[in-house]
Amino acid sequence: MNIISYNVRGLGRGVKWGAIRRLVKQEGVDMICLQETKKELVDKAMCQALWGHVDVSWELLPAINSAGGILCLWNDNSFRLQRKISGSGFILMVGEWVQEAQLVTLVTIYSPCDIHNKRILWDTVKQLI
Repeated sequence: MNIISYNVRGLGRGVKWGAIRRLVKQEGVDMICLQETKKELVDKAMCQALWGHVDVSWELLPAINSAGGILCLWNDNSFRLQRKISGSGFILMVGEWVQEAQLVTLVTIYSPCDIHNKRILWDTVKQLI
């Protein structure tokens, strides 16, 4: 299973979209989790353009006032989502990794900078795993 986590520092258009699409293709990526997208909404067309193929599913934790935001995209033939929990700064996904017929838990995090809120985030995630 080939998973990439990438802080995109804003998911505008053009160059970044092309770079993500090339990365997915060249590295044979099954899932990519993008932090700091600064996107409040995404749609199917955008996700297919980023992924470079129609066999893509995704989960979004929207940005708030163009700050933060997490987007996870994956190959439908590689991962089957069974359960998702999202909260302030994280997306937790449980699903089947198809090739291995294995249940996996994946968490992607975009953490606050201050220590107090980091602790709250990590305590929340620890309770869920």
